[in-house]
Parts: sequence; structure tokens; C-alpha cells
Amino acid sequence: MNELLITPAGLARLEAELERLQTTGRLEAAERLRQAASSEADLSASADYQAAREEQARLEGRIARLAQRLAAIQIAESYAGNGVLDLGERVRLRDLDTGKRVEYEVVGMFETDLPAGRISAASPLGRALLGRRRGEIALVDAPSGPLRFKILAIETAPAAA
Repeated sequence: MNELLITPAGLARLEAELERLQTTGRLEAAERLRQAASSEADLSASADYQAAREEQARLEGRIARLAQRLAAIQIAESYAGNGVLDLGERVRLRDLDTGKRVEYEVVGMFETDLPAGRISAASPLGRALLGRRRGEIALVDAPSGPLRFKILAIETAPAAA
């Protein structure tokens, strides 16, 4: 799996985050620095000023990492309607051992967000699912032992929010 693949929705999310950090994030960091600098005569001893500088450095580091990722990534398009799970599609599963039903969107490595239901195609579950069809069983080698999931449905994922 190409680590630099990203879905169109993931690209939109990363671009929006970069834009927000470069505008609002930088303005907020600069304002915090101004406030800390105006309240202290000796900036080298000011904990608030040092914290604001460290926050600004973290922000600039995040901006640089996002810009670097965006320059290197490749957009992966799903082939909706082909019946095969592709990157960027949603899949509904049933755990054959517990009966529990789950739903995930299979995305690129930089888009992973488990609470939002997005799993990486490079994860053990993502690798086991990619290329499979509805009704097939995916076997996952997990640290706790093998897991079995039946694919109940494959759908085109919603556009970026």
C-alpha cells in the first residue's frame, strides 16, 4: 500500500486544516505572543512568553509537516460501483465471533481517525478488506488472535465535511 495515497475527502480536510493553521492559527499565536510580551518587562524570564513561543514553534512545525505531506501525496480515486472495496469507500462489517456490526471508511494513512470511523488501508483490518467484495469473509491477524469479519455492504463514502 502506498503510504502517500489519500482520498479526495482527506485531501480537502488536510488543505482546510493547513489554511486554518496558516491564517487563524498564526493570528492567535501572534496575539498570544503580543499579550505575553506586553505584560512582562523581562521576556527571557517570562513563563507566559516562553510558552507562547513554544506554541508558535509547534504551530509552524505542524504547518511545515502538512505542507510537505500535501506536496508529496497522490490522490486515490475509488471505483464506485465495481463491487470491490477501494480506498475511500465505506464498508459495513459483522464480526463473526461476536456478532457486532461496525462501519468504517477505508482511507490513506494520513487520514486515519478511528473515532470518526476512518481506518487506514495500511492497518491490518484495512489490508484484509481492500479488494474484497460484499459477502466475503476478511481474516485479520490481530495481536489477540485471528479475527473474522463478513462484508455486509460497500458504499461510496460521503464527501469531505
